[in-house]
Amino acid sequence: MKFINIGFGNMVAADRVISLVSPDSAPIKRLVSEAKDAGRVIDVSCGRRTRAVIIMDSDHVILSAIQAETIANRLDNASEDDGSEEEEEEE
Repeated sequence: MKFINIGFGNMVAADRVISLVSPDSAPIKRLVSEAKDAGRVIDVSCGRRTRAVIIMDSDHVILSAIQAETIANRLDNASEDDGSEEEEEEE
């Protein structure tokens, strides 16, 4: 299981991430508000401005102060690492 750093020493399981979005649009703001009301929000922004919203397969919504593009690059790097290990094992 690969973990991705989402800022300030916080990690999420890479294979459980469904979506990584910017918090600026109205539908995402509504989604975060509804998740807060339901108690499904995990805020790891440490008081800073939310720059990425991560939606997990458990219906939790994670708010991060790291840019969505940065987290996406980390997810890509984790998936590339998985692929290279499998290729080495097959040889």
